[in-house]
Amino acid sequence: MSLTGTPFLFTSFVLCAVALLLPLALWSRMPGPAPVRGAARLLMLLFAQGTAISLVFVLVNNANNLYDNWADLLGTGNHVQRAADLGVDGTGGISLKSLPRMRQTFRPADGHRMRQAGGVLATDLRGRVSGVNAEVYVWLPPQYNEPAYRHRKFPVVELFSGYPGSAKAWFGSARVHEQLRPMMLDGRIAPFILVAPRTNLLARADTGCANIPGTVNADSWLSIDVPRMVMDNFRAESAPNGWATAGYSAGAHCATKLAVAHPDRYRAAVSMSGYNDPKGERSSLAGQNPELRRRNNPYLVLRADRVPPRIALYFSGESGDGYQAGAEIQAIAKPPTSVDVVLLPRSAGGHDMGLWRPQLPEVFRWLTEQLDSGTRGTGGTGGTAGAAGTPGSRGSAGTDGTGSPRGAGGTVGADRVRSSLPHAPSSGGSTRAELASGTASRKDAARRP
Repeated sequence: MSLTGTPFLFTSFVLCAVALLLPLALWSRMPGPAPVRGAARLLMLLFAQGTAISLVFVLVNNANNLYDNWADLLGTGNHVQRAADLGVDGTGGISLKSLPRMRQTFRPADGHRMRQAGGVLATDLRGRVSGVNAEVYVWLPPQYNEPAYRHRKFPVVELFSGYPGSAKAWFGSARVHEQLRPMMLDGRIAPFILVAPRTNLLARADTGCANIPGTVNADSWLSIDVPRMVMDNFRAESAPNGWATAGYSAGAHCATKLAVAHPDRYRAAVSMSGYNDPKGERSSLAGQNPELRRRNNPYLVLRADRVPPRIALYFSGESGDGYQAGAEIQAIAKPPTSVDVVLLPRSAGGHDMGLWRPQLPEVFRWLTEQLDSGTRGTGGTGGTAGAAGTPGSRGSAGTDGTGSPRGAGGTVGADRVRSSLPHAPSSGGSTRAELASGTASRKDAARRP
């Protein structure tokens, strides 16, 4: 029985109810000598306590998607089949263009809120480069299956969860697809494909999204295997212009680190309550020796780059929890690298989904502005279709990238998308409602050049 499924939740409720009724029905009716009656009553009390604690755990786990299955909870899950030394670029010398297309079978994803807003798809991916075998969740924007968009490719955002945490949390407790769907329909943001791969690959350890020979190749899993699978199975924009990363907590570190390390694979990254030094997560394997810490610290990597990468970074966090990480990188960033930093007030929430969920509309407005390939000519769905191939449009051709004619966009075009975007980075003192709506004052962070 799944740890996060409705059957297990229902079973927990039933067992808790039975545990409460048993003492009421049998307390004074227990047969046998006094020691036997005492032992039976003690067992009933322990059973009641145990079922109550279990029910609370199930409710908390379902609300926060901390543990996806029993293997995650018990620390027995291992999704690494091999971990060869893949070198600096994480390819192991493999010519990625020579790899055959990766055709996957997708199923409707199970779990809390996974069927909402059109539903989330799931697949089990065997990483050809990384040696990681794990699940990946994909949500398609509402325009994806519309005839007017049948020849369009869509920008992609990879979503990373914290540690411990499940990739499902983005669709469960964060409700990212439910928040963004109406915004995509009326043209306030670009229609993104959302991809949430598993990031917790080893038992009782955070990979730090790093390649560690002999242990795990998490970097290659997230930045090579998963993107290739998405581009092979969906009408997804090519890297780097059509790709971005986003994460919270440990996933925020991953998002920044991957974009800084691979500007040839990603154009933008969003970090919510993240950190730069892998040691920010005590269980991080990437923080266990000086060399790994240096190679996987985006601040140090960016400072050492002789040629600043063309990437855009967005940091949000409270003082002492994510804000300083962004401020440090902003201080050393040079064009064409751009950095926006959002200082959240203490009243906005803690290190939890209550802080991160309201930020998502603002975050995806920012991402729409950065991924130009996803904003030009990809308007809303209402009204009559506009002319295809208008000047400045970068809507890509058909699914095989062969340059077939582009489909027509809706009447709500890039101008309307951009007109709704904020014109300055956010600062402290903003309420969660302001952050979610994009009306927050953002005067303290640098503008993108």
